[in-house]
Amino acid sequence: MDPQQELFTELLLKIRALGYDVYDGFLPPEGTPYPFVYLGECQQTDDANKTAVFGSVYQTIHVWSNTPENRGMVSAMLLAVKQACRKVWHTTNFAWDLRNTSQRVLPDGTTKTPLLHGILEVEYKFS
Repeated sequence: MDPQQELFTELLLKIRALGYDVYDGFLPPEGTPYPFVYLGECQQTDDANKTAVFGSVYQTIHVWSNTPENRGMVSAMLLAVKQACRKVWHTTNFAWDLRNTSQRVLPDGTTKTPLLHGILEVEYKFS
């Protein structure tokens, strides 16, 4: 399996185990209850040698809430997701090392209801 897909699948399972509604591939339809998590953009950079493939996978994870005044809930969800990300060490075909995490929380005015949007970007090295 492709490294980024293997990591994506592992993260999906770990985040769902937290009890959150998790969506992937596309944002959920209008009317979906908040809060929810969306596994979004992913990038993989390979650095192959003669006998193995290794490199980096960058995964963006989004958290949305329709209660902007409850920023603490979004922060708590981001923390729980980060902790789940830190527990990814091995998948079927790869070893993983979480190298960097970046977190932002910002207002989102793309709907009639004001939203709070948490963004978590994680970088893994794989071998």
